[in-house]
Formats: sequence, C-alpha cells, structure tokens
Amino acid sequence: MPFVDCYARLSSAFPGLRVHQGPPRSGGGWTPSTALAEDAGALDALIALEAADGERLYGTPLRPDVAASFALHRYAWPACLLMSVPWFLDRRVPRLPPERVSVNRSEHRMTVEIREFSCLPGDPAARLPGARVVPDEEALRGALRAAVAEHLEPLLAAFRPRMRRGPRALWGMATDELIESLWYLGHLFNEEDRAAAALAALLPGRTPPFVGNADLQPAPTPSGAYPQHARTRLSCCLYYTLRPEEVCATCPRSCESQRSERLVAS
Repeated sequence: MPFVDCYARLSSAFPGLRVHQGPPRSGGGWTPSTALAEDAGALDALIALEAADGERLYGTPLRPDVAASFALHRYAWPACLLMSVPWFLDRRVPRLPPERVSVNRSEHRMTVEIREFSCLPGDPAARLPGARVVPDEEALRGALRAAVAEHLEPLLAAFRPRMRRGPRALWGMATDELIESLWYLGHLFNEEDRAAAALAALLPGRTPPFVGNADLQPAPTPSGAYPQHARTRLSCCLYYTLRPEEVCATCPRSCESQRSERLVAS
C-alpha cells in the first residue's frame, strides 16, 4: 500500500488527525464528504455542531457566517493534508474527490479511498494499479493543485451561501488552508524550511483557482523558535468577531508592524 507509511507518519506527528484507508463511512459519527457538498441537511448539521462548540468555548453565540467559516476551516485544513502530506513526504499525489472521503468530526478521523494517484518516473509505486506517472516535479505540483481543487470546489460552493463570501474570497481561504496546514506539519516533521520552499514552488502565484502565492518569509522571532516563517493570510478567519483583542499574528486586517509584534509575542 503506497500511502500507509505517510499517513502513519502524519498521525504520529499530529495525533489530531487519524487517516484510515477504505470506502467512505456513514453513520456513527461519520459523514461522507459528498454529503456535505450535496445535502443541505448534512452541511447544516455540521455547522450547528460548530456553533454549539463555539458558544461553549467562547461563551457567546457565533454569527451564522462565522460558524460556517469555522466549520469550513475545520474540514478543509485536514482535507488538504490528505493530499499534500503524501506529496511532501513521498512525491505521490492521491486523487480524492469528495465521494472518496468521509469525516468523523468528533473523533478527528478521516477515511480515504485511493483509486488513482500521480507519481514520478522511477517511483516503485509507478507499477501499481491506478498509478499515473507524470514527467517531472512541476507536473506533480500541478497534480496536487488539481487534486485539492477538485476536492474543495464542491465544498466551497455548498458553504458559499452560508458564509456570505464570493468565489475569490473562498478560494483565498482554500489557498490559506493548503499553505498553513502543510506549513504546520512541516514544523512537526522538523522540516519547516523544506515545507516553506516546497509551498513557494507549489503556489508561486498565477495558479488558478488558487489565489496569490505562499509568501512564507523568515519570521522576526528568535532563532529556533516556532514559527520560523511568517505570512499574511489571504482571507480573514473571523476570530476577531469573538476575541477582538486576540487578533491572529497572520491577520490581513492588521498592518505589517502589528503582525510582527504579535508574532514575536506569541
């Protein structure tokens, strides 16, 4: 199985996500990702869970669009890792449209049914069923961008009416999730510099539907501190609506000097 080791390494470094290989599950806390894209009731139930958890955590009701934004983040951040971590660790990109994924939000688990994947020439997995050999690293990066876009596009369309954001803003959020999830895992793998370089090549700009570039710069923090890099998000996570005094270090709503001060303080 060409993805067993990388998903095991992912879960070992980040116990907040456990990945199982197999068909999508339903019931018992599991929701197929395609249901979130196609069933308004399933999506509303997910957002309602987010709203209830948020009110317990923050002691105040979340605005409906904020609850929807938090729910999309909580889904998209780990969903991107399903494809980006195998690319980062093993130079393999699984194709995972929503109908081949399911999520158990309360247990922080996801399932993947991998029928097709892209890899480079010379990869021992190239001889396996479902392998698609691409000629070089740029083609493999293109396969990753395409796989993430294919997975997220129907989810973004489903969330859009509940979030009150346009397509560009939603793809900005998707770009942030792809960048920041692998950036964080790169840190957990003790390879943050390599992750930053890989993301710069993956998202250099002009790669629609993704918006902007990775823009990970050396951080104004002491040597060896986390994070070693900094960036300004393309989208606002709306956390300020609950804790205005705790604006994120990467918030696009603040100026560069404020972001640097917050990063150093954190």
